[in-house]
Amino acid sequence: MIGLIRNEMMKIATRWRTAIGFGAIALLMPLVLWGFHHGGSGLEYSIRQALEGQFIMVGSLFNGFLETYLVMNLLWVHIPFLVTLVAGDVVAAEGAQGTFRIYLIRSVPRWKIMTAKLLATWLYTAILILFFAFMSLGLGALFLGTGDLIVLEAGILILPPDMAWMRFALAFALAIVAMGVVATLTFMFSAMVNNGIGPIIGTMAVLLVGLAISNIPLDWFDHLRPWLFSSYLDVWRFAFTDPVPWDRVAEYLGILFLYIAGFTALGFGVFSRRDITT
Repeated sequence: MIGLIRNEMMKIATRWRTAIGFGAIALLMPLVLWGFHHGGSGLEYSIRQALEGQFIMVGSLFNGFLETYLVMNLLWVHIPFLVTLVAGDVVAAEGAQGTFRIYLIRSVPRWKIMTAKLLATWLYTAILILFFAFMSLGLGALFLGTGDLIVLEAGILILPPDMAWMRFALAFALAIVAMGVVATLTFMFSAMVNNGIGPIIGTMAVLLVGLAISNIPLDWFDHLRPWLFSSYLDVWRFAFTDPVPWDRVAEYLGILFLYIAGFTALGFGVFSRRDITT
C-alpha cells in the first residue's frame, strides 16, 4: 500500500495542475504582505475607531497574526478551487489516458488502488493547507512581526502571542479537515467520469450553491442549512473564540467526517462497478 501511495504522490507532483495551487499561493501572499506593509493604514484606522474609548493602543495593530486571520477569512472560499484542481484528476485522468486497463490486469484489487489515490489526495490537500499556513503566518510573522491578535467578531477578543500561535495551529488543523471534505467530494465525482474538468466544475457548483444557501438569510433556508456540508466548512473560526467551544468543534467535525465517509463510500461503490473498457 505504501508503494501505491508513493506512486500516486509522484503522479500528483508531476501534473501541471499541482503547480497552479502552490504557485497561486506563492504569488498572492507576498503581494498581500506588501499591501499590509505599505497600504494598510485605512484598515488600521477602522480597527482603531472600533476600539476607541475601550482600549489604549500603543504601536501598530498590524502584525503577522492579524494579516493571517484576515486572509483566512477572505480566501477560505477560494482555496477549495485549488484543491479540486488536483483531486478532480486523480481518478478521471487515469480513465482518460486508458491506464486503468493496465492496472486491473495486475493482482492489485480495485479498492487498494482507490484507497491509495484517496490517501494521496488527502495528503496533497494537507500539504497545500500547510503551505498556505507557511506563506501567510510564517512569512507574515517574519516580515510584519508578531503581537496581540485582535479579533473583531461578535465582540472584541485579544489573544496574546503565545495563545495566538496555538489558536492558529488549531485553525489550520480544522481547515485541513474542512478541505478534506471538498477533496473527497471531488474524488467521488472523479471516480464516476473520465474527464478531470467535470469533477472540478461539479464540486464548485455544489459548493457555491451550498454556500449561497448557508449564508443567504432566508427563513426557508434554515431547514436546509443543517444538511449541507458547506454549513460546517468554517469550523476553523471556532479557534478564534474564547473559550474555544469544544462541543461545537466536535459536532462540526463529526458531521464533516460523516460527509467524508459518505463521499468515500459512493466513490468506491461507483468505481467498483465501472466497466473499464478503455
